[in-house]
Amino acid sequence: MSKARSASGAAMIPPNVYAPLVHGGDLNAARRLFPDAPEPFLDLSTGINPNPYPIPALPPQVFAQLPQTDALARLLACAAAAYGASRESNVVPACGMQTLVGLIAQAVPPSLVRIVGPTYAEHARALSLAGHDVQMVRDLDPLGEAALGLVVNPNNPDGRMFAREDLLALAAQQRKSGGLLIVDEAFMDVGPRDESLAGDVEAANVIVLRSFGKFFGLAGLRLSFALAGTNIAGRLRAALGPWPLSGPAVEIGTKALSDGAWIAATRNTLAKNSKRLDALLETAGLVRIGGTPLFTLAQNDDAPQVFDRLGRAGVFVRRFDEDPTWLRFGLPGAEAGWQRLEAALRSA
Repeated sequence: MSKARSASGAAMIPPNVYAPLVHGGDLNAARRLFPDAPEPFLDLSTGINPNPYPIPALPPQVFAQLPQTDALARLLACAAAAYGASRESNVVPACGMQTLVGLIAQAVPPSLVRIVGPTYAEHARALSLAGHDVQMVRDLDPLGEAALGLVVNPNNPDGRMFAREDLLALAAQQRKSGGLLIVDEAFMDVGPRDESLAGDVEAANVIVLRSFGKFFGLAGLRLSFALAGTNIAGRLRAALGPWPLSGPAVEIGTKALSDGAWIAATRNTLAKNSKRLDALLETAGLVRIGGTPLFTLAQNDDAPQVFDRLGRAGVFVRRFDEDPTWLRFGLPGAEAGWQRLEAALRSA
């Protein structure tokens, strides 16, 4: 079904925003599609690090007590340092990025919102639910006319990068009309860090979103951050209340974000594994058209058949309604997973 378009040519978001969205990582859907596939599935449908940060031993009181203010303050300090924010007061922790986008959407009066896409679909749904008129556009320029603009950088699923200077110029344009720019940097941990806007949020009308779970491989912890100017950040923290996270999320997040050696080693490992994945896909006749070190977007005219054959072999990848020739592959973890993917690609 084709999307309706506004007079400017921008794609309009369908009105049924309550319908469930298709995302990676839905193994229940995989089992429904491929009931006879060998278990366990090799789930390559997400962009989550398959080799997660080692969870430290946690004292029982972390589970039994509400998170303490000093523990939360340590987490904010570690997050500010890790992401490059100017100060702790710029950091807002929350249980998942959807929570943060929903809060921001509700804090802005219903207005025109433009998102550069195709991209992560949950943002458009959250903004539509808050009453905004959401349009999908292909480039940055139309965002300057919107009260609220949203860019995913690096973009998911194609890894498209927008230069920091271009985003700051866009934010300056929006400031003149009272607009606001949201930049989702969920995959910036494996991107060019000097392109991050985390250090600019105090001076610019920009909110930067960061995901902990993808790079650290702990998506189930549901830990994310908004980086914003002190006034905006204070309003968001007030809306979230005194306990925005669980005690385990606070403790694990603090330790992981301060572990510079693990972060550096993991960036190198993911970069090497990404090249290995691209070589496997190329050998199988899949053309890389984008990605990040955590995922590769590939193209093939027979992608629906490849998706089906991989699924029957117990290898679950991400397909897209936007383009049926696209498939997105995450990284296998253990060597057995790499061998299984290679065998499945040969048969597909």
